[in-house]
Amino acid sequence: MKKVKITVIRKDFNRELAKEYGVDMITPCTRMNVGNVFYAGASRPEGLCDGAWRSIHQYVFALANGAKQFWFNDWIRKPGTAISCCNDGLRPVFFLIEATDEEVSSPFKKQ
Repeated sequence: MKKVKITVIRKDFNRELAKEYGVDMITPCTRMNVGNVFYAGASRPEGLCDGAWRSIHQYVFALANGAKQFWFNDWIRKPGTAISCCNDGLRPVFFLIEATDEEVSSPFKKQ
């Protein structure tokens, strides 16, 4: 199992939808910042938003276990990489997810 690097690459804020549906004084995400880097194996890294983890964990798990491409090889140019975002429709945060060469212990194997 490989360690996976998760980098915050973009934060968006949909002002139109936020104005119509958001609470008063809603702002772009305050938990994540562009440039934040996290490393994961099979579990959520410390400091990464729970909602973001629920949205991206399937890519992290696949890359940690050797996936190189997703879908029909018509998505991401670089093997071992994914781009995904949290599911906050008003203020999504986008992540670059990359497999590394560093091995981590699988929580599913007996040591």
